[in-house]
Amino acid sequence: MRITKLLLGVVVALGVSAAVSLVSVSKSVAAWQPKKPVEFIIMAGTGGGADQIARLIQGLIEQKGWSPRPLIPINKPGGSGAEALRYLQDKSGDNHTILVTLNSFYTTPLIQADLGVDVSKFTPIGRMALDTFLLWVHADAKDISDLDSYVAKVKAAGKNWKVGGTGSGQEDSILTAMMEAEFGYDVTYIPVPGGGTVAKNLIGKHIDSTVNNPAEQNEFYRAGKSKPLVQFTPERMAAYKDVPTARELGHDIVYFMQRSINGPPGMSADAQAWYIDLFGKVFNSAEWQKFCTDDGLECSEWLAGDDLMAFHTEQLKRHKSLIEQVGADALTSE
Repeated sequence: MRITKLLLGVVVALGVSAAVSLVSVSKSVAAWQPKKPVEFIIMAGTGGGADQIARLIQGLIEQKGWSPRPLIPINKPGGSGAEALRYLQDKSGDNHTILVTLNSFYTTPLIQADLGVDVSKFTPIGRMALDTFLLWVHADAKDISDLDSYVAKVKAAGKNWKVGGTGSGQEDSILTAMMEAEFGYDVTYIPVPGGGTVAKNLIGKHIDSTVNNPAEQNEFYRAGKSKPLVQFTPERMAAYKDVPTARELGHDIVYFMQRSINGPPGMSADAQAWYIDLFGKVFNSAEWQKFCTDDGLECSEWLAGDDLMAFHTEQLKRHKSLIEQVGADALTSE
């Protein structure tokens, strides 16, 4: 069974003129600003990509003096992001709580139907990046030098091969299931609360491989403790120019993870406009763009407000289709 899935498409262009947008945003920004610290909810554990991104953004905003009140990062990784999503939904109408997301923003409500969360009611602020995935093994795995030798090793090991990932029914388990379907093997998937822990488990040899985001493995990669075998992007990233894509090798597996900022349902239009302006400044800053280039994130297009909601709507449909293809059981079994 082959799974060919490019989950991200072209997002519609803005439907209003730049002049009207600038006027409406500037009026809204002038009308509202935070009056107390802002809860910056992270739907994953410490040390992972979402956590690193949230704390980088928080530090940059503080350094630049772009907010009159601080953003306070708070990790809520429980239930593959369910804890964070339920918390945000229960904050309906709150202008001082925002969320940085993963693709579990889509998958967790789909898989956990009894959660009672409807992310289409959340307030879209801005998409900061499309994060990427690579296949990683420990640097000591001398008998694994490329994708073919990896697949051969995994097939020989069967369920004894342990793949670590962030949570169940989340991005890492989706990509793992896609690979199982593509290459015809079965592995044991080991879920943990955050990508930072996944990375450490690989270096500690508690697991055999991961599909970590670059930011989660870069520290160990640069220290020569892990090695990437393949990247799941349409083209090679500048940060990994010597690592082939799966598509190059004849396996059309492409998968991205969105990193966006969203508010709870019922956030005021003035507050939404203020946050859009704030995170737009972060996105366009030299510091953020350098981080994206160095750590293998795709940050060429800023989506905000209605355009981000259109993106979310499309991704909900595509993740529902993908879950149906690989099977929910494959994503939630531990």
